[in-house]
Amino acid sequence: MSSSLILLIILAYFGLLMLISWFTSRHTRDNSFFDGDRASPWFLVAFGMIGSGISAVSLVSIPGNVGNNNLYYFQFILGTIVGYLFIAFVLTPIYYKLKLVSIYTYLKVRFGDVTYKTGSLFFLVSQSFGAALRLLLSIKILQYAFFDNLHIPYFLTIIIVLVLIWLYTNKSGIKTIVWTDALQSLFLITVIIISIIAIKNSLRLSGAGMVSAIVHHPYARLFDWNIDSGSNFFKQFISGLLITVALVGLDQSMMQKTLTIANIKGARKNVLTFSFFIAAAQTLFLGLGVLLYIFVERNGIKLEVQNGQLVNTDGLYPYLTLHYFGEVGAIAFFIGVVASTFASIDACITALTTAFSYDFLDFENKPHEAKKKIKNRVLLAVNIVMFAIVMAFWSSHGAIINTIFKIAGYTYGPILGLYLTGLFTTIQLRDKWTPVACVLAALLTWVLNGLFISLLNFDFGFMNILVNAVLTILFLWVIQKKAHGTV
Repeated sequence: MSSSLILLIILAYFGLLMLISWFTSRHTRDNSFFDGDRASPWFLVAFGMIGSGISAVSLVSIPGNVGNNNLYYFQFILGTIVGYLFIAFVLTPIYYKLKLVSIYTYLKVRFGDVTYKTGSLFFLVSQSFGAALRLLLSIKILQYAFFDNLHIPYFLTIIIVLVLIWLYTNKSGIKTIVWTDALQSLFLITVIIISIIAIKNSLRLSGAGMVSAIVHHPYARLFDWNIDSGSNFFKQFISGLLITVALVGLDQSMMQKTLTIANIKGARKNVLTFSFFIAAAQTLFLGLGVLLYIFVERNGIKLEVQNGQLVNTDGLYPYLTLHYFGEVGAIAFFIGVVASTFASIDACITALTTAFSYDFLDFENKPHEAKKKIKNRVLLAVNIVMFAIVMAFWSSHGAIINTIFKIAGYTYGPILGLYLTGLFTTIQLRDKWTPVACVLAALLTWVLNGLFISLLNFDFGFMNILVNAVLTILFLWVIQKKAHGTV
């Protein structure tokens, strides 16, 4: 791809986003940035959330990881379906009943101010790292594929992306993102379809022949029943359920969009529809992954292997697209990476700004003159944190999707434990001890996982989040008040 074509695509794409931003920000109030005036169409939100749920990490990590983990991620997808049912019928009604903007306000209502801030702080830490790592992979792809040829240093690419996101979201935030993410989801789905067609044509397969090749390939193993494996069925299924509840239902960036819908009925439809969209898209990614490795085998492409594992699986899809699938494939991939980057990161930045402003700066009770200053300062600080984390992790290797889920296991586990305790028990806590209970649970999970691996060769895998949540619940029982309250 020529430099002028890359620049033209970026300008045209960004122009579309700015046009949407202009339309959505014409009539805004102080809280529009955070709650979207609670007027978003539910189907538009559900469709737009595809872009948030499918970041560049999913775009390259899920297909690439097939080479080391077959189709075992499908077990995780099955668990997510149950998780979305829990979100739709348990969590969403609570958020609407309490009319929340920051979902962590529930913890204040249920337990107290310290517990509320503890839950929000764990989210801020987890989301900061999760969003930054997703941004990191996106920047690496863009840098390798395009911007290195333009002699643009990677730190400048990071700044450019963050500034572009700031330009179209800074005025009306989530109100704009609901619409821009829908556009970006459309681009993303189109890119997936174009990629599959490009690979099918390169392999000279018919539609039926492509499906047959995928189904009969050695990587097309769906279930792992080895109990010691990190990809064991039960570990993956339960992890899929819990991680979905934690990373969607207890995640401000995902639920904030849902809460822009006017009523609970529409919000529930949104969650259930989105669950279908995201499960179908992720399953499609797995099929794409098998196709990529079929292409590698038939073209005699050698991949780097260390200790029996493929190295840099995240780089396989970008490499093949840019070198083997022609200019149409390269353009489509470039648009897909840009779309997935903006769609996943803009919502995260807005959510981090919302959580900190509402949970720590009492934004809702500030006078009109102060609200704009608070929002702008927090938004700037969030962008600076994003930049710093990406720079710190720039030299990291391996499948980033695994790193994100590992971090989520340690940081969302305590949040999950807090909510499960609040929802399904009547205990009250000695509020000041909640941070100690949550930190101890995360640390003990890390220690136990290391011991089980070294002594029993048993890896918790994504089940870290379950262990962490259970330990959090146990510690919360220890710090409960003697006189039980009610919810």
